[in-house]
Amino acid sequence: MEQEKEFEEKLERGLKERHIQLIALGGAIGVGLFLGSATAIKTAGPGLLLSYLIGGIFIFFIMRSLGELAVSYPVSGSFSAYANKFLGPLAGYITGWTYWFMWVVTCMAEITAVGVYVHFWLPDLPQWIPALLALVVMTVVNIVAVSAFGEFEFWFALIKVMTIVVMIVLGGLMICFGLGNDGIPIGIANLYSQGGFFPTGIKGIIMSLVMVMFAYLGIELIGVAAGEAEHPEKTIPAAINKVFWRILIFYVGALGVIMSLYPWNQLQAIGSPFVLTFSKLGITAAAGIINFVVLTAALSSCNSGIFSTGRMLYNLSLQQQAPQFFGKLSKRHVPFNGILVSFCFLFIGVILNYFVPAEVFIYVTSVATVGAIWVWGIIVLAQLKFRQSLTSEEVAQLKYPAVLYPISNWATLIFLVFVVIIMAFDAGTRVALCVGPVWFGFLLICYYGFGLHKSSKVIIEKKKD
Repeated sequence: MEQEKEFEEKLERGLKERHIQLIALGGAIGVGLFLGSATAIKTAGPGLLLSYLIGGIFIFFIMRSLGELAVSYPVSGSFSAYANKFLGPLAGYITGWTYWFMWVVTCMAEITAVGVYVHFWLPDLPQWIPALLALVVMTVVNIVAVSAFGEFEFWFALIKVMTIVVMIVLGGLMICFGLGNDGIPIGIANLYSQGGFFPTGIKGIIMSLVMVMFAYLGIELIGVAAGEAEHPEKTIPAAINKVFWRILIFYVGALGVIMSLYPWNQLQAIGSPFVLTFSKLGITAAAGIINFVVLTAALSSCNSGIFSTGRMLYNLSLQQQAPQFFGKLSKRHVPFNGILVSFCFLFIGVILNYFVPAEVFIYVTSVATVGAIWVWGIIVLAQLKFRQSLTSEEVAQLKYPAVLYPISNWATLIFLVFVVIIMAFDAGTRVALCVGPVWFGFLLICYYGFGLHKSSKVIIEKKKD
């Protein structure tokens, strides 16, 4: 087996800094904040704000580890390529295929959700039609050029961000000046008058950490985009530094406003807090506005998923851990074959989603839960090994070093293990701990059964300025 080989990726660097900024920002703001935040609030009450702060700190450590690697090695395969080089071909193989599968099943759910959201306006239209249309359109966008993907992702993310900003501003005016409440300031008493700031105790904070961490899922997409970013040594650090604080402000700010306006223990029964807030201000189309926002959020997830799966298959083929068929690019420097195959799986998944029992689909999507923890852990471990391989002179020359190395690495790994343990105590996430090992076992059987352990290569490219 070849120990190492430098190769020249032929992907086009068509993602501008504004694309990278919004890809990272939008990737971590999902439908859950607009529709499902009441569930997380029920678990921890106002203390959920502390959970987001804790989770945000560790996400920051993970992103800085990813940033150090991405600036030093800006390749499309990202975590798979880093795992391959610094942890071995098997780790790269498992990471690449797990991330691919994670996005495939996530997109299946999101595309199906598109049909549900369109049903809000067109109740007589069969749900499979908008779901299929969304899949086709987003696939075509990704096939056209990477800049098309970046442009769509930019505007999808901007819609989500602007909605949150408007909600925070209007909510702040309601809290401070009584806007929409006959001029009577609402204040922040709801944050501490309904059983205190920690109404469910330390248990609520701990149990909410799982939901909090998966709210951040998607932020690592910036690592995949690094391989096609213009001037990654500048755009990646700028995105990571700015996006982390913005996301923390958006989540903590939005949830802080929501729980100030409404008693936390009543939110479960009143629906989407965003719809309620806009409605309270006399915006009659509030439900339609939020439905449009979550529709674009679902399309954004689909867009990102098709982008990620195509690049992951491309990189796996370069490592000889997937058919060489996936290593071919179109005239527009896009991994056409990888995107097309991912489209076929998504198409099958959308069809199956209407026929298989809901429980079966839950089992499949639970792999995405385990996959997220795996990928984050691999990022931290790969950066740890990378740093250990450097001399003191090389460390001094790093353009974007991770913070608090190696304390942040070990603290993050311990935290991720802790989150996995918490998952065992919740019926909704426990299934992931059962299905996850089955998935990894399947990958191992394929790895050795198809002889990939003999042909895999340790390959990574280091881009020059």
